[in-house]
Amino acid sequence: MTELNTTSHPIDQATWSRRESFYYFTKMMPTGFTINVEIDVTATKHWLAARQLKFNPAYLYLASRVIAEIPELRVGRNEAGELVHFDVLHPSYTIFHGDDHSISSLWTAYDAQFEQFYANYLADQETYGDQHTPMPKAPRSANTYMIGSLPWTHFTSYTPLPFGPLNTFFPVIQAGKFVEDGQHGWQMPVSVTIHHAVADGYHVSQFFERLQTVFDHPETYLA
Repeated sequence: MTELNTTSHPIDQATWSRRESFYYFTKMMPTGFTINVEIDVTATKHWLAARQLKFNPAYLYLASRVIAEIPELRVGRNEAGELVHFDVLHPSYTIFHGDDHSISSLWTAYDAQFEQFYANYLADQETYGDQHTPMPKAPRSANTYMIGSLPWTHFTSYTPLPFGPLNTFFPVIQAGKFVEDGQHGWQMPVSVTIHHAVADGYHVSQFFERLQTVFDHPETYLA
């Protein structure tokens, strides 16, 4: 199993380039936003099928790998409540129980090597996958982010609606059902919701651009 990486680096808010934006979007006009796009998953879907590998852990891994490349998506608070950049984020994802149609939230330690992350994912499924509780695996580290999928619905828009103050800075990612387009291959809708204090549309656009790149080249990013 992967040793859990919780390494973080303090943000000096006196010199931080987003200091004024962070203040504005947390104190004056607290705001988050959502962007939805279609990602072509054809190459990765075929690559995984040829090797009899599951799609979901590849999706979790590739999203987490791209997040590790974009500092604005890794701003959070450590256990002491300090504002920091984490080195990586670990995916917390939904598992579906077919017997009663309930869900649980499980997390898996991110590893830079897909083969090891895949093994971590399978081990967590084996240990916790049948536990019908909201959060079967504890404790969670401070650098765990929410990512999920709705494999039954090919949506055009998805927006989480918190019933309290928006106090998390990590992205919330949701994928939908992928469908085959005769002209463009297999398309999967992906939604990213994030606090405007730490990221702008540019940063989320960079996430989507890089996510498409890694899905286009599984032989480079998964092999």
